[in-house]
Amino acid sequence: MRDDVKFELFGQLDKNVPLSEKLNAIHASLRSRFEFVHRISVVVYDAETDMLSTYVSSSDHPELLKTYQYKLAEATSLVNILQTGKPRITDDLSVFSRSEKYHTKRLLEAGYRSSYTIPMFYKDEFYGFVFINSHETACFTPEVLAHLDPIASVIALNVILEIRAMSTLKATMKTARHITSHRDCETGAHLERMSRYARLIARSLASEYRLSDAYIEQLFLFAPLHDIGKIAIPDRILLKPGALTEAEYAVMKTHTTKGLDMIDFMLKAFGYKDIPNIAVLRNIVNYHHELFDGSGYPAGLAGEAIPLEARIIATADIFDALTSVRPYKAAWSSEEAFEELHRLAGKKLDSKCVAALDSSRTGLEAIKAQFRESVYG
Repeated sequence: MRDDVKFELFGQLDKNVPLSEKLNAIHASLRSRFEFVHRISVVVYDAETDMLSTYVSSSDHPELLKTYQYKLAEATSLVNILQTGKPRITDDLSVFSRSEKYHTKRLLEAGYRSSYTIPMFYKDEFYGFVFINSHETACFTPEVLAHLDPIASVIALNVILEIRAMSTLKATMKTARHITSHRDCETGAHLERMSRYARLIARSLASEYRLSDAYIEQLFLFAPLHDIGKIAIPDRILLKPGALTEAEYAVMKTHTTKGLDMIDFMLKAFGYKDIPNIAVLRNIVNYHHELFDGSGYPAGLAGEAIPLEARIIATADIFDALTSVRPYKAAWSSEEAFEELHRLAGKKLDSKCVAALDSSRTGLEAIKAQFRESVYG
């Protein structure tokens, strides 16, 4: 590959633009030299659930495998790659023609015939895979790989840096919550569940709202920070067992704007102002108590004036609150909770978000089962 082409490729990665734009530009540059590179995609790994989720891609089939996830343990060939820690070349994907795996079938149906798969590691931690696919067989020769390997490595590094930046921000806020732990009834299990419920909703709405895989994963990562502002609420109000007075409720409502101030301070302090979709985090924290009829706070927004991510979080948060034990109530069943959500739909909650969660019952129940409450929260 000519030096000027390499310079152009690596220059794309230095730009302060979304990763999807970088990947599209890199793909276009690569195809000027290697026309048979028809698809580059990245999946990221969630160790808590052993799930691989689509994250970003550039392809001649742009809708292929969007908003898709599957268990790593059920993909034997990928487990083998992970165990060796080395890339894998598949010269002819037809060897998997009898596979019942949805993603394998879709790749073959789309006409892909060979692949190069690179595991993403950083300091021995596994983050996912980079896939490079072609409609041609046996095209990933040693000469080609000598050019593709450094590009794939830098793509992986950009993904890892993006994920680590968001994870570091979340871990920092989680630490702040831990320092002031037991100040409210939001357990770690609650945050794990509601963030995953939010991802279910987003995946269901992805086609209608044209949500990218990266947006959905970032929503999932940011969701646990929605109530971070409660750190700033006095114990006499936050822990009050009875009903709040009007004045106390006014103080409680400030946790949204106080939370936004905390997020902005952290972004500035850590130099994270350029994290992709950072507006998603700010909207979640500031607007998750806005209600569809305009009766919420802090801005009294109504309908679709409320950012979508805030509407999603509100639905996920209320469902989990209803189905969880609280000092003042027993846990409701899923059926009881959905009856209440449908009663609130179009009034307090976005009916599309409610319907999206209701249509994801299988995933929802799996999340409930995995992240049950314990004596440790």
